[in-house]
Amino acid sequence: MPAKHSDAIGELRSNLIEYARRWPAEAEHTQPFLDLLDEAARAGEGLPGTIGGVDDAAQHDAPPPADPFLRERLAGHFTGGAWLIDRAGRRVLLTHHRKLGRWLQLGGHADGDRDLAQVALREAEEESGLTGLSVDPELFDVDRHWIPERRDVPGHWHYDLRYVVRAGDNEDYVISEESLDLSWREISELLDDPGSDESMRRMAGKWLARGGSGG
Repeated sequence: MPAKHSDAIGELRSNLIEYARRWPAEAEHTQPFLDLLDEAARAGEGLPGTIGGVDDAAQHDAPPPADPFLRERLAGHFTGGAWLIDRAGRRVLLTHHRKLGRWLQLGGHADGDRDLAQVALREAEEESGLTGLSVDPELFDVDRHWIPERRDVPGHWHYDLRYVVRAGDNEDYVISEESLDLSWREISELLDDPGSDESMRRMAGKWLARGGSGG
């Protein structure tokens, strides 16, 4: 069950503020996320055309596309990303993304869930087929990136909040329909790979800077 709206939004706001404190060089990049949370909070206050309003969608318990935790909000919406590391903390599981054609972290849409750490965990489980995963509650990375138009879905922004997800005893993944391929990659190699996505190199640097652990 999705987390209670006001509590979850308040917790995300606190996490983003703490993130900006820990990573001052990225502080300005957190503001669009905070602005989107403000929109989510307004949506929960009963404004017309929103979750608490009296429009037809609300009457039928169908949150309208103004909610930034739903993919139907095509101006942009929240997603949860998983930096899925092996037991030793030396490798990360990446997906060769079927739609985007790039090697990226696992993750996906919130689909109404305000607990984005749990979204990251759920998506990691679904996309990797791994069992026994766990997620760290601390926000690990944020990234706002553009998703190109595809078929009947116009181009839009993803506001991706990323969390460390840890593998258990089982590291034998299963490739899902979301991926062209999956691969355990050495994190130290990602850092120096010019072909890697910029955000992949940033997360690799963060992970290595803290010793490749939970500290």
